[in-house]
Amino acid sequence: MIRRKILRFISQSKSLTTTPMNCILKRSLVTSVKNIIYERRYHFPRIRYLLMTRAIHTSTRLQAVESVKAPTFPDSVTTGDVKLIKKQGDAVAMDEVVLEIETDKTALPVMSPGNGRIVKMLVKDGEAVKSQQVLFEVNITGAAPAAALAAAPAAVPKAVAAPAPAPAPAVTAAKAAPTAKSTPVAVKTAAKKPTGPTLAAQKIGDPTKTISGTRTEHPVPMNKMRKRISERLKEAQNTTAMLTTFNECDMTKLMAFRKANLDVFTKKYGVKLSFMSPFLKAAANALMDQPVINAVIIGDDIIYRDYVDISVAVATPRGLVVPVVRNVESMDYPRIELALNMLAEKARSGKLTLADMQGGTFTISNGGVFGSLLSMPIINLPQSAILGMHAIFQRPVAIQGKVEIRPMMYLALSYDHRLIDGREAVFFLKKIKSGVEDPTSILAGV
Repeated sequence: MIRRKILRFISQSKSLTTTPMNCILKRSLVTSVKNIIYERRYHFPRIRYLLMTRAIHTSTRLQAVESVKAPTFPDSVTTGDVKLIKKQGDAVAMDEVVLEIETDKTALPVMSPGNGRIVKMLVKDGEAVKSQQVLFEVNITGAAPAAALAAAPAAVPKAVAAPAPAPAPAVTAAKAAPTAKSTPVAVKTAAKKPTGPTLAAQKIGDPTKTISGTRTEHPVPMNKMRKRISERLKEAQNTTAMLTTFNECDMTKLMAFRKANLDVFTKKYGVKLSFMSPFLKAAANALMDQPVINAVIIGDDIIYRDYVDISVAVATPRGLVVPVVRNVESMDYPRIELALNMLAEKARSGKLTLADMQGGTFTISNGGVFGSLLSMPIINLPQSAILGMHAIFQRPVAIQGKVEIRPMMYLALSYDHRLIDGREAVFFLKKIKSGVEDPTSILAGV
């Protein structure tokens, strides 16, 4: 009986590949067989020999070298540029990012499959790689890279100390000494009482002949994402008959609504109530009211949708990305805020996937967070329209025949005039305006 269990253990162990999870499984098998043998007092020399040799073999298999490949790219992406974060010989922890692959849509992180050390880096920084191409090899030791973590702080002071702050005081002292000695000279010069223009001319010189200051230039290669953004924006201008119409909305009631519910909303859902969720919900209602703006021209057909997937433009260090909030027409404020918060966090950490940014039917861009007063946004192909939000400014407006100071925001809708007429565009903006100016109308479903 015990012999059959030992043989079954050996056959199971041989069939396992050397991945980190299988190494753990092998050790589990060893432990289970040990318990069977020693708990039942089977101290046969042959069994103990098989067990120990198998245990030793399993331990050596833990020192496995794994090849890590590039992720599978979607059909629209053929290659990506490598941006190295780690180098050959570095110790890495499980799921630590070793490099990133910059495509024309996003940056895909490639992580270590386990704790170990990079034994071979098969690609160079900036190199173009294809889907499923082998990128590097990691020796999976199973031990956390404590040595690398301990060495990291020691390296930081060296990098910080590289500029050598010691020369700075020397320069300061050199400047201070002549200043003290030249004080009498300065008094004599002041006694000459030179005219203002002459003194200014001596200090500035001839501005038409003298160019002062640092005037250096250095080229920086354009990354794939920026290239793709440039291509798509120019394609939108060349393809669509783009037209922009404007409106403005009074933010008084929405700001009061947000202030009254902010604390309770934050405590209940863990995220703040922003202005984006009312605008997304108002836009979803307006898109259902004017379905042609949610449609798109494909070939000779107009494709109408009964769902609303809104792309929200987010600025990142690499460029503008547009993650999608799906089925907004069926969402309430809390669900929209939670979805926005999750997508924003993924965008900031560089973990947005291509699936997060595909399939939007309409786009909202909020330039107001940067202080923009007014703009004409460019359509995000293959969509047919984009809404531009702007900054809130206190402006005098006429309210029932009286001039009052109100917080006002300009709205801009750029749309494809081949598909959308001005009538639908104006009705769409008026629907958003009414939903934002009276948030209770959205809650009431009107």
